[in-house]
Amino acid sequence: MIVTAGQRRSAPALLPWLLVLGIAACGPAPPAADVAARVGGRDVPYSAFERYLEENVGGETGLVGEVLTQLFDQFLGEELLLECAREENLVPNDASRRQAVEALLASRPSAPVTDAEVAAYYQEHAAEFRRSERVRLRQILVAEREQAQEARRALAQGEDFTAVARRLSEEPSAPFGGDQGDLSREDLPPRFVDVVFGLKAGEVSDIIPVEYGFHIFQVVERQPDHVLPLAKAEPEIRSILERQHADQLRAGLLGEVRERYNVVVYERNLPFAYRGSYREASNP
Repeated sequence: MIVTAGQRRSAPALLPWLLVLGIAACGPAPPAADVAARVGGRDVPYSAFERYLEENVGGETGLVGEVLTQLFDQFLGEELLLECAREENLVPNDASRRQAVEALLASRPSAPVTDAEVAAYYQEHAAEFRRSERVRLRQILVAEREQAQEARRALAQGEDFTAVARRLSEEPSAPFGGDQGDLSREDLPPRFVDVVFGLKAGEVSDIIPVEYGFHIFQVVERQPDHVLPLAKAEPEIRSILERQHADQLRAGLLGEVRERYNVVVYERNLPFAYRGSYREASNP
């Protein structure tokens, strides 16, 4: 083939374009349309996130982008922890994310809660252990006034309230003697507060008519407003602090695995506007 001088001069000019095309052809292939992210070199399909939503919030219907972003970040965090647990041979390859998180936490046990921590929490959160005035309450509820009058006569004649409730009451607690448990003023409908809290321990109310029937109440015991002592508050405090320790351990684990594994989010494959914490590290 005859090449002119002009053609010879233009041939080198094509070389950079050929090189660019060659490099582009050898670059990473674009992700499949259903791949939401790549975690540690493993493709994660969007369907996995859909299952995560179904398990945790019952699906994504009605969730806005900001909420979906937060949930997607939580999902990616658990995927990272799953990757780490598999790499450390803590769980089999078919383990769930929850099993992976539990295995990792167990492999890095947190320090036990100390008595000093319990005491400090009690002092700093004293308001949480204030208990308002409460009553232990029983009730009888019947549909007709005649039934209520029969119950009230039986009580006036000395029959035990629990026996009358079992015999005549028509509400679900009747088999248990009408026991309603320990109740504060806030636990009661406003119409009953003054009546109930005006009763002494052991005292029975008059018949109280309402649109659906007739009530009779008995206050079994009264508990004044008080602060729960440390000895009784301790089990609750230890449970709170143990959860805090676990949360701190999990946060530390998540920071560790984010340093260890690369995460790429394929925003164009997500059906919502992603604005999460993995965005800056992504380069899809």
